[in-house]
Amino acid sequence: MRIVVAGGGLIGARHIAHVADHPKFDLVGVIDPDPKVRAAAPVASFVSIEAVDVPVDAIIIATPTDLHAANAEAAAKRGWHMLIEKPVAGTLEQAERVVAAVERAGVTALVGHHRRYHPKVQALKTALDAGRIGSTVLASMIWAVRKPDEYFDVPWRAGRAGSPIMINLVHELDLLRFLFGDVIHVSGFGSGVLRGQGRIESGGVTLGFANGPVATLAFADTSPSPWGFEAGTGENPNIGTTNQDMLWITGTKGSISFPSMTLWEGAEDWSQATQPNKMAIAEGVPLVAQLEHFADVVAGRATPLIDARDAAKTLAVTLQIEAVLMGGQGQ
Repeated sequence: MRIVVAGGGLIGARHIAHVADHPKFDLVGVIDPDPKVRAAAPVASFVSIEAVDVPVDAIIIATPTDLHAANAEAAAKRGWHMLIEKPVAGTLEQAERVVAAVERAGVTALVGHHRRYHPKVQALKTALDAGRIGSTVLASMIWAVRKPDEYFDVPWRAGRAGSPIMINLVHELDLLRFLFGDVIHVSGFGSGVLRGQGRIESGGVTLGFANGPVATLAFADTSPSPWGFEAGTGENPNIGTTNQDMLWITGTKGSISFPSMTLWEGAEDWSQATQPNKMAIAEGVPLVAQLEHFADVVAGRATPLIDARDAAKTLAVTLQIEAVLMGGQGQ
């Protein structure tokens, strides 16, 4: 499959490397308006989707979120299948534009919530669906990092658009939706007192799910900690690995912690102590697994693990949390 990558930022660079290294894919171009990014491209580079003049089967859209809809429309006009980085778009209206463009052109769109492909996430989903801990009751998650000061040298990151909710928590929220289903209730409180740039930088969220579970999520991008998906799993080379759990789930028959995949079982009630049992899970690279799934979807061998319509549901919850926390932000 001949692939062009649009966007050469942090995640775009990872896509470029994975496509270039994979024997089943042919990286044929990099698209970015920045001449420095184009100059560093390992293949032909272009300033826009419209400027691409080589044969292309599919595009990975890793541009800023607010450009996703316009990029998807341009790619659809060229008949390219697309893998769109998360979130699918910046607003629900933009997400609808993505859905309409894809359906109008008859092309495939997969959205890059790549944590769904992590082997431990897949194993966790299988264990929950199989009833290993009974019916899910509660979940508690922590995502806390300290972003370096130079991260905010990019102007938009220093303002409201740089909120970790849309940039980072969208991953955690999609993971919870993948595990537990649709969200029907959101509440929470946010704070922005440390950097003082009018952006949410930390907070706590409570989520209610249609089939019963309640989850809490505490987050911050101002606090170094061992707790977070990237730190716990080691899946992001830009974030230090700690191998510590960051998600704890309780059920009617037991509990499980992630990513250690420790099952706590064997207690009928509080008079007995649950006993730990670690599940052995094979290693894998989520972005590569996502890329291979994308190829299967394009070839008609699989249905999208998350298409634009499903991704719009994650976006809706994320936007709702952003609004709730901005409304109750502590100063």
